[in-house]
Order: sequence, then C-alpha cells, then structure tokens
Amino acid sequence: MADEAIDDVDRAILYALQEDARNTSSGDIAERTGTSDSTVRKRIQRLESDEIIKGYSADVDYQQSGYPLRMLLYCTASIPERGELLPEILKIDGVISVQELVTGEQNLLVTAVGESDGDITPVAQELLDMGLTVADEVLVRSHEATPFGKFDAETDS
Repeated sequence: MADEAIDDVDRAILYALQEDARNTSSGDIAERTGTSDSTVRKRIQRLESDEIIKGYSADVDYQQSGYPLRMLLYCTASIPERGELLPEILKIDGVISVQELVTGEQNLLVTAVGESDGDITPVAQELLDMGLTVADEVLVRSHEATPFGKFDAETDS
C-alpha cells in the first residue's frame, strides 16, 4: 500500500474475504475485528484502490462443470518477453491462469482446462506459436486452496 502498511485489521479483512467473500458482510468482519462497519468498508475500498484486493471471483470446480482435465504447462520464454506475454497467454481459449516464475529454466506456468486432450493440445500449440517452449505438461487430479494463514488474527497469536 502506498502510504499505509497493512495492519491486523487489514489482514483480518483479507482473511475473511478469502474465506467467503460472497457471504461475509462488512458487519461480520467488523464484529471479528472489533471495529465499526464503516471502518471495514473504508478499509476494503482502500485495499481495492491500492490493488491489494484485485477482484472477486467464483471458485469453480471445473471437473464438476464438465471440464475434467486440468493441465499445467511449464514453459520457457525469453526473459525480456515473459512479462509482456502474460496478457496474450490469458487470451488463449482454455487458459485459466498464468504465473511468471523467476527461478529455473521454465519461467511460465500456464494452467488450462478442457473436456479432453483435444481441448488441451491447441493450447500447447498456441503457446508454441507464440515462440514459447513447452518443457513439461502435468495433469492435475485435484486442486484445493485456503486463505493465507498469516492474515488470520486468531492463529497469529
């Protein structure tokens, strides 16, 4: 954050929103943090404007929604270009995320989902067409996430 450091209230807000942003009100968070509802709303606005909270999204079970394949594609791009390629990679049909890696030869991790190999193969081909090397492909069985524990004031004691 530009002018202010993240404090315990901000961390508690971040933790609560990671747990369940859809069903957690600012009043619920205020109660947890011992602050007012308006304080929580102002903090959330600040966290959003400072792009610490970058957005809100649904946690989709792709397998349950008809896309049982989740493939990790470890790619290599030239170091000067890798950051510039991220928006283009995200435009590829089937790609759900891309991560820039800073160690090792493989410096991009692309996650794609599909119904079959026929959905994933074109993703790999488009990456190759962009000049990337696809060094490895890993099929993922399951993927789970949890809120970042250091934001939880109840376990930080």
